[in-house]
Amino acid sequence: MTTPTPTPTLRPATPADVPAIVGLIRELAVFEKLEHLVVVTPESLLPQLFGERPAAEALVGEVGGTVVAFALFFHNFSTFLGRPGLYLEDLYVQPAHRGTGLGKALLRALGALAVARGCGRFEWSVLDWNRNAINFYERMGATVMPDWRICRIAGPALQAFAAGSGQDGGE
Repeated sequence: MTTPTPTPTLRPATPADVPAIVGLIRELAVFEKLEHLVVVTPESLLPQLFGERPAAEALVGEVGGTVVAFALFFHNFSTFLGRPGLYLEDLYVQPAHRGTGLGKALLRALGALAVARGCGRFEWSVLDWNRNAINFYERMGATVMPDWRICRIAGPALQAFAAGSGQDGGE
């Protein structure tokens, strides 16, 4: 006789979840072949989620009391709509728990949160090579925006830019 698989549950993250979230972030980075960029630690993430002025929030998905998924998000603002938006920075479900509805449940929970908070939109990015994720998001009703590109300045380039010594190509 087989033991039934526990039903996944969702809940807001707590400070005690931060080490598990960091572990899942590392797993996500390996999946995206970006592990060389990960510097987050539980100590650096804790104040960003639960400090005096949190920069982000997180939901976690649990199975049998173990955190196996997370969605980390924050508010942005649409000048065109004149309303806040909800931006999903990362969503990750461990491979053994994919296909159980956990990813869909996290997205729906965030969509409901966006509506409850009066947001004009709910957005996220997806890597262009991640066809499984793109297909999943499109099945959920999302539009993949082909004409938008992410611009980023980070690390030493950000420091140089802020100091006025970045490459600006003149005026």
